Amino acid sequence: MAAALGVLGGAFNPPHVGHLLLAQEAGWQLGLARVLLMTTGVPPHKEIADDPGAEKRLELTRLAAEAGEDVEASGLEVERDGPSYTYRTLELLSEDDPGRELVLLMGADMAASLQSWREPERIVELARLGIVPRAGTEMDEVRGTLEHLGAADRAEIIQMPVCGVSSTSIRERAAAGRPLRHLVPEPVARVITAEGLYR
Repeated sequence: MAAALGVLGGAFNPPHVGHLLLAQEAGWQLGLARVLLMTTGVPPHKEIADDPGAEKRLELTRLAAEAGEDVEASGLEVERDGPSYTYRTLELLSEDDPGRELVLLMGADMAASLQSWREPERIVELARLGIVPRAGTEMDEVRGTLEHLGAADRAEIIQMPVCGVSSTSIRERAAAGRPLRHLVPEPVARVITAEGLYR
């Protein structure tokens, strides 16, 4: 069986070094062949703040992926009509290569709320989970959710170096005209500045 494929979903509004750091650590700790940065098209639950549009977020994610090793941007959700449900994304990836194992990467806060997602049992059937601890979310809460879904043995914890960068803080910096260097990959910073995104 080929090495597993990691799937890191998000608005990537914008993508930043924290996303690439997570992809790197997940790849190394879980032995992944590569990690897909899966840009959300239409989010099912909430609007994306200060959204420059799905196509622009995908463009920024592609630029960011070029700065990472064994990282690739995917437009699967952006190119699909309707809400970007994770279970459907995993189904499509599985149909594309049925023999490949999938590992869905997420923060503990997301993992704790997994029962409220569309088709959560299908998600844990299609993919193992790589979970990053998050301040404010107890891992016992995550374990309880996974046990309820019958997936207690289908998750691994990813230990991450502390990285306080967030897409929200980068949008705030961009709006204030503050420098973005070292917070986002250089090509992403160039596009944000040149096009006045988030201003």
